[in-house]
Amino acid sequence: MAIKYLSDLKKGEEATILGFDPQSCKDVEFARDLEDRLLEIGFEEGLNVKILHEGPISRDPIAVRIGQMTVALRRMEAAAVRINNGKS
Repeated sequence: MAIKYLSDLKKGEEATILGFDPQSCKDVEFARDLEDRLLEIGFEEGLNVKILHEGPISRDPIAVRIGQMTVALRRMEAAAVRINNGKS
């Protein structure tokens, strides 16, 4: 099974968070404390996520539903969240 990231999903697709891979982020400085920041705002392993909206330019940012909360993420941040195979 190929590794899939939250940034791979399209509007309306759902998945479950498997973990984090900050090294997949292209900006090394930005990735240093990315996992901690994502955990602080509620991204935890095992939680379901759904893409609610994509921005008009380069599909960035994205609005993600996690539990009862909606969070806006840049695709660069979403690229560090490993997920199961998405389902629509």
